[in-house]
Amino acid sequence: MARYNGAMPEVIFVGGSGRDTGSTKLVTFVVRWLITAAAVWVAAAMVGGIHLEGWKSTLLVALILGLLNAYLKPLLVIGTLPALLFTLGIFLIFINTALLGLTAWIAGKFDAIHFAIDGFWSAFFGAIIISIVSFFISLVIDPKKIGRSFR
Repeated sequence: MARYNGAMPEVIFVGGSGRDTGSTKLVTFVVRWLITAAAVWVAAAMVGGIHLEGWKSTLLVALILGLLNAYLKPLLVIGTLPALLFTLGIFLIFINTALLGLTAWIAGKFDAIHFAIDGFWSAFFGAIIISIVSFFISLVIDPKKIGRSFR
């Protein structure tokens, strides 16, 4: 029978420290960026009022939209929390619409980006399509899982 000698047991970590490394985060970001680009492309193909030309514009629009979603959307969600709760989350569609419109406005400031939205309803339906397409692609392609595979 083994006796406890008072020493601390050794701990062996398998598979790293459990934290995401810089390369893991970068790969996850790139995968999410490509998913957003595919969703933006689908929305532009389906909604007549969304005008998008070329793969470079698609990638740049997805980058702008992804950065707005990462940094501005959380502030908008907190700021509109009563409306979100009252509408059981449906108000998120309007936040996404506003962010897509802001993306078009920012993209319009750059000559290299060929992206425009004709009006509110085009942005509204585009935001819905982008959300749905991103959701379903993310079910098939898990950005975090792919990122972790590059640890």
